[in-house]
Amino acid sequence: MIGFTPADCPRIVIKVGSALLVEPEGGVRRAWLESLVAEIVERRAAGQQIVIVSSGAVALGARRLGLPKGGRATLEDAQAAAAVGQIALSQVWADLLGSHGIAAAQMLVTLGDLEDRRRYLNASATLDRLVGLGAVPVVNENDSVATEEIRFGDNDRLAARIGQAARADAVVLLSDIDGLYTANPHSNPDATIIPLVEKIDPAVLGMADAHSSSGMGSGGMVSKLQAAQIATGAGAHLAIISGRVESPLTHWLTSGRGTLFRAAERRGGRKGWLAGRLTVKGSLRVDDGAANALRQGRSLLPAGVTATNGIYARGDVIDITGPDGTVIARGLAQYDSADAEKIIGKRSAEVAELLGGTPRAAMVHRDYMVLL
Repeated sequence: MIGFTPADCPRIVIKVGSALLVEPEGGVRRAWLESLVAEIVERRAAGQQIVIVSSGAVALGARRLGLPKGGRATLEDAQAAAAVGQIALSQVWADLLGSHGIAAAQMLVTLGDLEDRRRYLNASATLDRLVGLGAVPVVNENDSVATEEIRFGDNDRLAARIGQAARADAVVLLSDIDGLYTANPHSNPDATIIPLVEKIDPAVLGMADAHSSSGMGSGGMVSKLQAAQIATGAGAHLAIISGRVESPLTHWLTSGRGTLFRAAERRGGRKGWLAGRLTVKGSLRVDDGAANALRQGRSLLPAGVTATNGIYARGDVIDITGPDGTVIARGLAQYDSADAEKIIGKRSAEVAELLGGTPRAAMVHRDYMVLL
């Protein structure tokens, strides 16, 4: 299983970072990319379906436009660089895959495309149809229209969400670092790599460093751990391995060097989508009794809620936090925030009196809730 072989994982997502695909001067690392494509061809011949999440558009476009700081000096520069670079990036993938008789399919998505349930399902159906037809989808964030406030911000988390939408068995993050270490290996010579993570707990999260070592990409170890939480929560394994070698998948298979995050039990479609969301409209804080009831699979009733935060409408996604503020669940609000403010801490009879009519059964129903 360490190599995510076709027999173990029929469908995988491979994320390629900017620092691996683009040289510091802004050109494509074509020889390295050819070695990766050769591995993809070999795996497809063995029956494995592949989805690529490819960074690099901003870096490629910045070179062509002569923009400073790799095109990331301003949001406007990044958007312009992405618009130019995406054409070049798509052409490289199309040429290399096409030379092996494989069709490349471009998919550009925004955060909203995967946070909105209907658009998420559309993306999922498109991915499924493309790989079923034998194409290799090449996915990237649509940076030319994304804003600082509404974007993935890095392709690690995008890869995890695409893995979820594609119903992949595994996600592989090809990185400029070969795994999760006990500390930052660049500053701590005693740091050691962690080969297997069974559960992402606070101790594991504390090992993360937020910075991208290349300075070219936008991700760091924090984003990779967030990606691991999304992927494993959706029932997919996730691996962080080095892309600093030719034929990186083969190198990983033979050396075993990297960090594998083992998948949790796969959730149902709606609950998996809820768990993997990166944005919510508000939150409800609950007392200890309500928190324990949620962990036993019960719905959230107004009596157990102590506070509401944010402005949201019925049907919006909200977080549920425990008394200490830790997020313990996520679900669809059954009341808008204005009504929620009126009924928190109230019993059912009081809710009916306050709002009039027959109250809904819960503030968040268990059928539309997922524990985190």
